[in-house]
Amino acid sequence: MPSESFSVLVATDLSPRCDRAVDRAAQLAAHWGAPLRIIHVLDEKSARNAARQPDASEVRETLADPLMDAEILLPTGPVPATIAATAQVSGSGLIVTGVARFNALGDFVLGTAVDHIVRHAHVPVLVVKQRPRGVYRNLLFATDLSEASRTALVRAARMFPEAAIQLVHAYQVPYGPWLDTEDARGQVREQAVLRLEAMLAHPDLTDDIRQRIRSVLDYGEVAQVVSKTLAETAADLLVLTTDGSGGILQAAIGSTALTLAARVPQDTLIMRE
Repeated sequence: MPSESFSVLVATDLSPRCDRAVDRAAQLAAHWGAPLRIIHVLDEKSARNAARQPDASEVRETLADPLMDAEILLPTGPVPATIAATAQVSGSGLIVTGVARFNALGDFVLGTAVDHIVRHAHVPVLVVKQRPRGVYRNLLFATDLSEASRTALVRAARMFPEAAIQLVHAYQVPYGPWLDTEDARGQVREQAVLRLEAMLAHPDLTDDIRQRIRSVLDYGEVAQVVSKTLAETAADLLVLTTDGSGGILQAAIGSTALTLAARVPQDTLIMRE
């Protein structure tokens, strides 16, 4: 279990598409021995019509037997902001949500609600796309080798202490294609190797975590490298990091994480500093 105060908050609109997220949240909570909270946000318009509002017992009737003991939360307000705020107030350590839409072509659309939750939540957000088939065993952790990324790596490793971790870093020559030469690529790679070695040598990483890590450095754009590595591995969870500083930097890094989360078929854990 990640910590003594850790609890899991899963968001649902009670539609069939949310069953994967609810099932995964229940599986993780049971595995960690953590409290499970299920949140269904009532918008202000439906709140004015009490006859159309589900109560906790009606919500519970839609859930499978293993979820009957979960706490049901039915707050009113803007959906994404209310979910993020509830996670903070309730002391939840993880928000679990599904994708906004899934079609037969394999396209995942996160939508504005998930986008807002990821950008504003102060805890990790797990976007679930696949039906759970056991605890995550193989993590693919995309890193920019920053301090924030190292912190997130340690946190993810502690959340899933039995999982193997593939660390992938995509590097590029600045201002390419003007400066993109073999020599330039070699120099950039050498710098990336040194930064990776420094990251792995940091005292925050225990020997147990280091032994579980396999590292890959690959040249190219981040989304392409991560998608390629996912296709080549048996990873069942992609872990991404966004900066917690806010402003333009957060918007840029957050957009990269959301683009990746929408592109890949694997469940995706998005962590903020």
